[in-house]
Amino acid sequence: MSFTDSTPSTDHHDLLAHAQDDPERVLILLDVQKNMLAEPPAGVPAGAVVGPNIAKILAYARAAVPPPRIVHVRNCGDAGEPDETGTPGWELVHTPLPGEFVVDKRKNNAFAGTELGKIIPATSEIVMVGIQSDFCIRATCSAALSRGNEVLLVRGAHATYDRIEYHNHGLITSAAEVAKEIEGELEEAGVHMLEMKDLPGLFTDR
Repeated sequence: MSFTDSTPSTDHHDLLAHAQDDPERVLILLDVQKNMLAEPPAGVPAGAVVGPNIAKILAYARAAVPPPRIVHVRNCGDAGEPDETGTPGWELVHTPLPGEFVVDKRKNNAFAGTELGKIIPATSEIVMVGIQSDFCIRATCSAALSRGNEVLLVRGAHATYDRIEYHNHGLITSAAEVAKEIEGELEEAGVHMLEMKDLPGLFTDR
């Protein structure tokens, strides 16, 4: 688990030793990688909207006083996949700054088999953005809720691909419909849904 090649490798234990023990807020950028935000059809259909929104949220987080703990989660695909480890598609869109964490994962749930649970206390409020809504976003939000974290998901800052309904004659459910479906499911489970207009106060006391 290290930073991207353009950033010096940093040990998470060293970062934690110099960070506040229990951050009140955490921003997770989930799979915000170059393959996901490439031009469609390789990238998600909503990339032209979601990409800038995620960048704006990250900028607000970095400018907040105090800033939230920022964690970049990077999916490590198998050989031949668009996010195969070490390939251009695997690279993060946003280069982590000193003091920010990078966690590599291989499962939809970013807490599974990673150090994410050590980086994020169960008492922290988590702001979640990234890709894909119906896989990694859903699984990681659900896992965070089960740990006791308060979870906030921002509409317009997560996305996925169109879904082929193999059980229904191969009809297509649009990516926008899938994202809305997941929002409803997660909201019912206890995730707080926010809008981009809520951004100015997202990392301050509300």
